[in-house]
Amino acid sequence: MRPIRPLFTAREGRRTRTRTSPVAAAVVLGAALALTATACGPGEDNAGGDASSTQPGDSADDGKVQIPGDLRDRLKEHGIDLDKWRNGAWKNWDKDDWLREAGEFVNPIIEDLWDSDRMRDADKNPDRRVDDSDISGDQGVTDPAPAPVKAAAVQAPYHGRAAESGKLFFDGPEGSMVCSATVVKDPAHPGKSNMVWTAGHCVHAGAKGGWYRNMVFVPSYNDSGKSAEELRNAPKEEVAPYGVWWGDWAQTSDQWIEQGGPTGGKGAPYDFAVMHVKPEKGSEGKSLEETVSSALPVDFNAPAVPEIKSMTATGYPAAPPYDGQKLFQCADEPGRLSLTKSDPTMYRVGCTMTGGSSGGGWVARGRDGEPALVSNTSIGPVTAGWLAGPRLGKEAKGVYGAVSKKFAGR
Repeated sequence: MRPIRPLFTAREGRRTRTRTSPVAAAVVLGAALALTATACGPGEDNAGGDASSTQPGDSADDGKVQIPGDLRDRLKEHGIDLDKWRNGAWKNWDKDDWLREAGEFVNPIIEDLWDSDRMRDADKNPDRRVDDSDISGDQGVTDPAPAPVKAAAVQAPYHGRAAESGKLFFDGPEGSMVCSATVVKDPAHPGKSNMVWTAGHCVHAGAKGGWYRNMVFVPSYNDSGKSAEELRNAPKEEVAPYGVWWGDWAQTSDQWIEQGGPTGGKGAPYDFAVMHVKPEKGSEGKSLEETVSSALPVDFNAPAVPEIKSMTATGYPAAPPYDGQKLFQCADEPGRLSLTKSDPTMYRVGCTMTGGSSGGGWVARGRDGEPALVSNTSIGPVTAGWLAGPRLGKEAKGVYGAVSKKFAGR
């Protein structure tokens, strides 16, 4: 998540429903924990499974790297040589070569790139860049800041209690990074979804960057709830019991691509994304939903805040005091947070989860009484007292529908 430090101080007890003035609603930026990163020094790769393991001369679909024909063509359009890519050219983050437009997402499978050690180490050295810019907002309603709610550890095995939840791994200019994500239903493939919901900043760097690379989803990561030390040298099957699923398409909002960044609130009300995935290795033809035996519906018409008694946010927080290896949840009565004059008001809950929980699903019961995904973690304060997420409306529904439609006939 991309924390912001509020001017409000957390109060003891439940929040009141008193509306605050536009001036009191102002918030000040703190440090960015949106993407928990392992920074690489000069010449370092930090890749447990080396992308160079495929020998030059292999065809594009042989060996460790699987690159479908349409991806090859799109890469060539941008002057990206496939042999160089699979031999490590994906580590080139030169701005001119960083694909950033809405239709330029490419994510060729590199088998075994994400081994158990690389997954574990992706949680180290959380990014804490400080930015004291002002993101005051004077439109809409902002409720008093909620009292912090201590995140509760999900009882292992996670699959029995939060089967839709998992962890997102990807590479960016600063190294390997992590977020959280949720399996959601696909209207084009009932009962057989391969769609995952996360935050926009977990797939795309926003206004000054492009699409992240080597993006994978691991459902029920570390299902047994072991510590980082206990997972050292653990087999991949232990940390990824339901497999590693590579994103073969991702979409986020135009607003996030145009406005978003690693710090601050710009683009936060549109900070959502949908990713379509496929297994790194054969899964006997089973979809992600069939593999994990669950997927959440998405509610694009969730009740207004005063009508929601409780929301539950789930994720893998990685910044201290957490280490990214275990699944946590916060349940709280939601409030409202307005950041800018023109953007939609966001949901806000008390929660002590930190960076790494970004993209994790927020679940509430809809008007039909059934649980559904209604938001995802986007921003939170440096002091880890609360989280805020976008309210999913027509823009989010458009992204979701477009991804479903793209794979409807497959």
